[in-house]
Amino acid sequence: MTGLPRAARALAAGIAVVAALAAPASLSAQASAAASSAAVAPETAPVTVDLRPQQLTGRVWWVEGLQGAVSLENQGFNSNAGFVVTDEGVVVFDVLGTPALGAALLAEIRGVTDQPVRRVVVSHYHSDHFYGLQAFKEAGAEIWAHAKVRDYLASDAPVERLAERRQSLAPWVTKSARIVPPDRYIEGEASFELGGVRFRLFSAGPAHTAEDLMMLVEEDGVLFAGDLIFAGRVPFVGDADSRAWLAALDSLAQRTPRFVVTGHGPASRDAGADIALTRDYLRYLRQEMGKAVDEFLTFDEAYARTDWSRFSGLPAFDDANRRNAYNTFLLMERELLSGAR
Repeated sequence: MTGLPRAARALAAGIAVVAALAAPASLSAQASAAASSAAVAPETAPVTVDLRPQQLTGRVWWVEGLQGAVSLENQGFNSNAGFVVTDEGVVVFDVLGTPALGAALLAEIRGVTDQPVRRVVVSHYHSDHFYGLQAFKEAGAEIWAHAKVRDYLASDAPVERLAERRQSLAPWVTKSARIVPPDRYIEGEASFELGGVRFRLFSAGPAHTAEDLMMLVEEDGVLFAGDLIFAGRVPFVGDADSRAWLAALDSLAQRTPRFVVTGHGPASRDAGADIALTRDYLRYLRQEMGKAVDEFLTFDEAYARTDWSRFSGLPAFDDANRRNAYNTFLLMERELLSGAR
């Protein structure tokens, strides 16, 4: 493909809606990263992590975040995102964890297609999935998310998390970073068509979060599942309602998509196996922490006696498992006191 250099397109990505042209393959990744960063804010450092898109079907692409927790080493790039190219524009699902990564993702999309980004669907408002919205909003995309995001935006959590990220992920999250709210809030299920491609949105929360939203590309059988499924790694549970999450996974297992793009980890070509791994992990947490609560053990006693060998070899175990177990222990206490189990 011919046209403007990729760096020039990336510079335009964060500041205007343009008709981008495909990039020469010889242009260096460093130049593209620097241009993408400049499109966000002058003080933002260049993105140097590799987020080149992988093609899943003829029209569906995705980028895979690095393993492990958000860190300076991975520049906040630990989650997945994807996009669907149609004859009338691009639909994006999730936009990564910093404004700089969002601009870099937009530049990569423009390296694949001249079509403008029409819509961004956000799986949930955890910072590693939506902080890249600034570049897409400035490029004219419409932002869709679940109606429960209103509750998150009305709380103190967005301001507190942004302040923390400005410290922990500087200089990729800087003073110019801001929270971008949705343009449209989705309740229940919704569908739309763009360029002859049919999309269906499913509300899956409360599960990983209250506002979990998934997107199915019907013709391709590709489901963007957000953090409902963690392929090949230990999930991040946080303060999730794991009982509702398990119910959502049972419902998801009945859809049998051809591919699943998960929130973290590789894209799943065996949805049943990856759903089972996430489901089995959540069930085990509830089983072991529930028994400990019934026996009036402390959390430290419960954690020490639990056999974690089935999951300890998985990526992110060291980063996530103890916190997951503790939050599940507290959840099982609340369920016991409320009579919910």
